[in-house]
Amino acid sequence: MNSAAFEKLGIKAFDAAEYLHSDEDCAAYLQACLEQEPDNAALFTKALGDIARARGMMQLAKDTGLTREGLYKSLSEQGNPSLSTVMKVMHALGLQIKVGPQLSAG
Repeated sequence: MNSAAFEKLGIKAFDAAEYLHSDEDCAAYLQACLEQEPDNAALFTKALGDIARARGMMQLAKDTGLTREGLYKSLSEQGNPSLSTVMKVMHALGLQIKVGPQLSAG
């Protein structure tokens, strides 16, 4: 179906940002992305962007010292933010990354 058909039927595109209301929601969303596709940096970046949009990109820009436009670009599906940017964004959003040994499949 094309977008006109979706609009006519009253169907709108899914936006994860609409469902990320608490810190726990945001952390669970990022964790699920990492567990589902651990080697997919683009998925993690996109999820971080969804959380940033849910929290407010203007405030995030102020809190990180990065531009709003730069954040949108870095945290898009095509974005490739530096680790420094990811860490600034995570900190500003009140989230953390925990490191542990990789679990074996067997």
